[in-house]
Amino acid sequence: MFPAPGKAALSITDSAAVRIKELMAQREKPAKGIRVGVRTRGCSGLSYTIEYADDIEKYDEVVEDKGVTVLIEPKAVMFLLGTQMDFVDEKLKSGFVFNNPNEAGRCGCGESFTV
Repeated sequence: MFPAPGKAALSITDSAAVRIKELMAQREKPAKGIRVGVRTRGCSGLSYTIEYADDIEKYDEVVEDKGVTVLIEPKAVMFLLGTQMDFVDEKLKSGFVFNNPNEAGRCGCGESFTV
């Protein structure tokens, strides 16, 4: 269930690291990093969440890479193992994208997934 020793549960692309640094710099209040989790919602069952992390919680999985800190909520670790967090900035959309090998499917709108 947990990553192998020395291997992070989540990898972060250069593009995602740059965007996280931008967001952290824009925030008036300092944060420890960003927290990634999953919530039950959407037509496929689960949806990714991202928020500022003011503190590191006791059971957070801490991923430090490329100069950024990403915290994974404890109940989300098993859904995110092996996932790559990316940031895309395209003509019609921009945002964080999760390339998750655990996904069994996605809803048509792309807002939720199943494992």
